[in-house]
Amino acid sequence: MKSRNPELMNKLLPFFLFMLVSCSCTKIQKLDHEITGDFNPVTYLWYNEPADMWENTLPVGNGRLGARIFGRTDEETIQFNEETYWTGGPYSQTVKGGAEALPEIRKLIFNGEYIKAHKLFGRYLMGYPVEQMKYQSMGDLVLKFPDRGKVMNYKLALDIDQAIVTVSYEQAGIQFKREVFSTPVDQVIVVHLTADKPGSISFTANLRGYRNQAHSNYGTDYFRMDPAGNDGLMLAGKSADYLGIEGKVRYQARLKAISEGGMIEVNGEDLVAENCNTVTLYLAAATNFINCKDVSGDPVKRVNHVFELLKEKSYQNIKEAHIREHRKLFSRVNIDFGSTPNSFLPTDQRLEKYVVTNDPNLAALCFQFGRYLLISSSRPGTQPANLQGIWNTKMNPSWDSKYTTNINTEMNYWLAEVGNLSECAEPLFTMISELEDQGSEVAREHYGAGGWVFHQNTDIWRVAAPMDGPDWGAFTTGGAWLCTHLWEHYLYTGDKGFLQEVYPVMKGCVEFFLDFLVEHPGYGWLVTNPSTSPENFPGRPGNDPFFDEVTGWKSPGTTICAGSSIDMQILNDLFGYLAEASRILDIDHEFRDRVLSAREKLAPLQIGEKGDLQEWLEDWDQKEKSHRHISNLYGLFPGNQISQKKKPEFAEASTVVLEQRGLEGNGWSSAWKMACWARLYNPLKAMDNFDYYIHHYCYNSLYAICSGALQVDGVFGITAAIAEMLLQSHEEEIYLLPALPESWQTGNISGLCARAGFKVDMEWDSGELTRVIILSKLGNVCRVRVKGKFTVKSEDTKIQTTEIEPGFFKFSTEKGKIYEIVKAFKP
Repeated sequence: MKSRNPELMNKLLPFFLFMLVSCSCTKIQKLDHEITGDFNPVTYLWYNEPADMWENTLPVGNGRLGARIFGRTDEETIQFNEETYWTGGPYSQTVKGGAEALPEIRKLIFNGEYIKAHKLFGRYLMGYPVEQMKYQSMGDLVLKFPDRGKVMNYKLALDIDQAIVTVSYEQAGIQFKREVFSTPVDQVIVVHLTADKPGSISFTANLRGYRNQAHSNYGTDYFRMDPAGNDGLMLAGKSADYLGIEGKVRYQARLKAISEGGMIEVNGEDLVAENCNTVTLYLAAATNFINCKDVSGDPVKRVNHVFELLKEKSYQNIKEAHIREHRKLFSRVNIDFGSTPNSFLPTDQRLEKYVVTNDPNLAALCFQFGRYLLISSSRPGTQPANLQGIWNTKMNPSWDSKYTTNINTEMNYWLAEVGNLSECAEPLFTMISELEDQGSEVAREHYGAGGWVFHQNTDIWRVAAPMDGPDWGAFTTGGAWLCTHLWEHYLYTGDKGFLQEVYPVMKGCVEFFLDFLVEHPGYGWLVTNPSTSPENFPGRPGNDPFFDEVTGWKSPGTTICAGSSIDMQILNDLFGYLAEASRILDIDHEFRDRVLSAREKLAPLQIGEKGDLQEWLEDWDQKEKSHRHISNLYGLFPGNQISQKKKPEFAEASTVVLEQRGLEGNGWSSAWKMACWARLYNPLKAMDNFDYYIHHYCYNSLYAICSGALQVDGVFGITAAIAEMLLQSHEEEIYLLPALPESWQTGNISGLCARAGFKVDMEWDSGELTRVIILSKLGNVCRVRVKGKFTVKSEDTKIQTTEIEPGFFKFSTEKGKIYEIVKAFKP
């Protein structure tokens, strides 16, 4: 499949030319599939040629082990990752005594001397080292096949319902097939090779490591490639030292081959299969990582344990167990917007030919692909999904493939609750709890405050101090934003045990801000100081370019300010959530009063002279016309402070912001805008952003593009935005089809979750609901907003409803019961 990213293609052109000269590639005859409808276009990606670059490879993952498949027929490469393989080892960025400079920094900011404040922040409040660790690629499994001539009927496919990548083709009259998956049950990556003629499977396998070639003059990320018995290969190595932090991660990856017929032998670093009927390759990998403070594990024992448990298991048993486990999560939600002939085209052609009306189910595929990636990259007991999920082929990936928390990590988990994947958010909750440790050190040493604080980035070692530079690092509400996910989980599940467990984490975050907030001398409001609106440089007087000693480059100005709108909106939410949690748990009454009192004094939402929702306390313009972040709209989405029903004037001001920012940005920006338009009940604008995303910010593999780099945030954000167009529950009601576009006028979805403990299935035709099924998981009162008149029944018994206003009614429910909402027809 060909790349649709011209910028990246230009960068990679020299590499492709080199490969063209260096390699003899077998010519592939594409298979022109007819519109047969023999697969579900909502859960199936397929291509009639191999991936042309890593970004277009197809992913498999079990939450811990990820792999990317090119699908080549001459020399296949299966690149793989183990989620705990990062540079460095346990470390801290906390700088002692930084708080002494805080009063002067605040004074300068309140006096409008922002660049002076920036420089002081950079010298005394930045963490050290200024940067953080990098997520690494562990290795490549390379399979070299004999040249059998022309390739025909080629197909590369990913069935996200089964979580299996398949490569099939015909060569020399023989039909070859490879299946690849990463099983969460048996913790191995599996490659199964078959042919329809006995004795036809032959190849040479090589297990290769990665080194940081760009930093090879001081790189310390060594590895060794060795045989493992007479049927396997082994790769062992260590992580690189980086920024003065010793590389303490040790790893082992081991390959084992099992064949039917033919011969398997190991020759040095090569595993050779000759004339086999079938071959199954099992790849296990582990590190010595136990947690962010402890790297005393034994990767060899861990890999041995995996293979010990594999004994006596057949490939078919392993495959069936894998599919069952995957479907426990994936099959909870089904969706269909309607298929057309274009829906059955190869996925790259679907994307290229897409217009909003000619392939409604492309949006449904994107919805399910986001769910697939979250299942594949974030399961209970694993690490959270980072910027690239768990998939990375570079030793110096863009933004280090870390956890960026001024939008990206949060967006990764927007879909978890509504998309019926609540368990997949557990790794995020664990990370939030782990951040409290270094976050309390940073609160004390950098700000002289209690509680804990976390900024805009962390890595697997859970550092919490400001990083990159003051323009980014002064974002003190990263931890507060993450804590809102804890509350959202409670709203969806009603799990008081969970709320009791995480309450101290939420309280610690609030305690920091009660100490950190300061009264603005001009307005009298409580504000954060220092503050920043993520990555957006205000066009205020005197915000001129200067050379920044922290970053070592010329900054276009500074983002530092006091009381950015996003800070105030996040804290408004978090303070309210913490107070409500205190009430539910019947604890901390006096503290609750203190929190609510502070909340009343927070700087309010403001509308500027141009009718826009202000991004800063002052009505400043921005230097960048269409900035990718829409941080001032946090309160619209994912927050819950702006709506057309409760605050229509601020909803209108949000519209002005969205119109001003336009369609440009990157993948995650398109997703965020799409969700905001859904909250404003504007499906046309939401679909404009989806269409722009498909044609500008989406790889052929359906991964999102961010400044030429592959990321998962946009993928997850699109899923959440589509869900928001179909169901909203943030205002203590279930609003059905609030932003249904013309192209989805007939469809159905089952398994969506709503806050207060409801699961919703619905069908609609010609834009009108025809049937709704609601499962009450907690027995709460159900409030439903829907166009038209409906009746409610359960087990063929009519349920009494109370009309709140036209199109809005409520009814009592019992835990575990199912309620059907049907259209009321006139007699």
